[in-house]
Amino acid sequence: MKIVGLTGSIGMGKSTVAAMLRELDVPVFDADAAVHELQGPRGALVPLIEQAFPGTTGPGGVDRQKLGAAVFGNKDRLSMLEAIVHPAVAALRGDFLRDNSAAALVVFDVPLLYEKTGTRGLDCVIVVSAPPAVQRARVLARPGMTEEKFEQILALQVPDSEKRARADHIVDTGTSLEETRKQVAGIVEALRRAQ
Repeated sequence: MKIVGLTGSIGMGKSTVAAMLRELDVPVFDADAAVHELQGPRGALVPLIEQAFPGTTGPGGVDRQKLGAAVFGNKDRLSMLEAIVHPAVAALRGDFLRDNSAAALVVFDVPLLYEKTGTRGLDCVIVVSAPPAVQRARVLARPGMTEEKFEQILALQVPDSEKRARADHIVDTGTSLEETRKQVAGIVEALRRAQ
């Protein structure tokens, strides 16, 4: 089995690329979706997060706005949250690998791959990228997003230029969806050929 990391900074189109990979019958483990499941209604981590950060959960699970406010800009509190979340996500990733053990190629979709989890255990990394103006327009179109918030998020992420330099493969999403789809298909074909 070839294990591929998929990453990209905010607004680069990583979710779109992950969907294209699934269309090509590549199993994709979505770390963000795993976190949402763990923190959603009746999620396994809700009691632990409430205990560590009182008032940040409710009937719908973790209130992401409240939890974000509780940890944003505070490295110690963020580390405390990561110590709760990361082992649980790793366990779900292990389940995913067991469930897809017959697959020749699987993808780990990890937004903060270079920032947090690293590349250990991966055979290669695909970085999703777009020109800065495209990224900015996409992110600022999101509900509740501001210039200040966008700049704070960027400051916490490895710069796109560095991600591109470290990538084994780059998908440029600053083009049409059809062109992006062709890039993704080409990468998958090359990875499958290299088995």
